[in-house]
Amino acid sequence: MDTEQSGDNLVLLYVPCGSEDEAVGVARALVEARLIACANLHPIRSFYRWEGRVVEEAEVVLLAKTTANQAAAAEAEIRRRHSYAVPCILRLPTAGVNADYLAWIRAAIS
Repeated sequence: MDTEQSGDNLVLLYVPCGSEDEAVGVARALVEARLIACANLHPIRSFYRWEGRVVEEAEVVLLAKTTANQAAAAEAEIRRRHSYAVPCILRLPTAGVNADYLAWIRAAIS
């Protein structure tokens, strides 16, 4: 497993989106721009407080795989395309990744 801490290490971006169409559009744009190598979409049900009330909504989580070097640019593009006034964009470092997959990630965004 790759455990060195460098700018080309794998990071995950966790981004809830308001619809599948939005998540697909953001994911496709990020892959086409080579800001992420790939993305997975997961339907979820979210509960949160917004403007003084508790909200329950269906959302679609975009889980994007990129490198630490590309994460800030990917986050900026997500903010530009996201429909929420305050989007959740969590950058999750990884503890390790198999070397051949990491090599594919690096090649896919270079």
